[in-house]
Amino acid sequence: MVTRIITGIVGIALAAFVIQSGGWIFAAVIMLLSLTGWHEFARAFAHNGQPTSYFTGMLALLLFGGCAWIGSTDEFMAVSMFVVLIVLAEAVLLHGSFSIEEACISIAGIFYVGFAFSHLILLRFWGDSILIASPVGAMPYGCVLLWIALLGTWSSDTFAYFSGSLLGSHKLCTSISPNKTIEGFVGGLLGTTAVVTGLGVLLDFPLVHMTALGVSLALVATLGDLVESVMKRHTGIKDSGSLIPGHGGVLDRFDSVMFTVPFVYYFVQVFNLAG
Repeated sequence: MVTRIITGIVGIALAAFVIQSGGWIFAAVIMLLSLTGWHEFARAFAHNGQPTSYFTGMLALLLFGGCAWIGSTDEFMAVSMFVVLIVLAEAVLLHGSFSIEEACISIAGIFYVGFAFSHLILLRFWGDSILIASPVGAMPYGCVLLWIALLGTWSSDTFAYFSGSLLGSHKLCTSISPNKTIEGFVGGLLGTTAVVTGLGVLLDFPLVHMTALGVSLALVATLGDLVESVMKRHTGIKDSGSLIPGHGGVLDRFDSVMFTVPFVYYFVQVFNLAG
């Protein structure tokens, strides 16, 4: 627990530096995390005897990051089509050692990891010319939105953990994640809603929308966590990696973020939080 707390504090400090720095530093760090996440995904399925299109995935994630950097939907579509064709072509050319099932797993993993991390770049640099007043000074719109997504996600994890530890007695999803409880989920839901609504007050964002976002983030964060749990159960691994002491690998630490950040990105396009 001590290692987990210390790592968490250091991680938040590093995250704050990278997010506030923005620019190429942020993009480079996110792309590195993306590549590491894909490596963990590929290693997990290799552990289960299911090889993936490893190097095609690495190239695809670099291209996805580049598309997010320039903010072009057309390029995303082109790269996606290119990736699908290449991986399926590998299933044809290497059919003796690389099956169509493994090709489909590869495509799913590339999009799961690549699209998720690309949305961190898309969200951070969205509306960069718009400044939002905050208690710590004016920040670019995308930077504020990213902090909302991250603080909401971390709140969900934290409140769910402590409420589940103190009050949990009814299992939420035993076959997927035996440690999750209904009490923990409810605690995470209430805590996240309170935190995100509070951020709405501080940022002068519409409270109805922020409350709805808080509820949604708790649900989406839980889904992201359970998706990775399903993957780990299928592949027979305990953690996706050991890069982050006390937290496991990149996919272990970012499983919820990989769902909440894209959700925020599209939520704020439907409901303009800045008014």
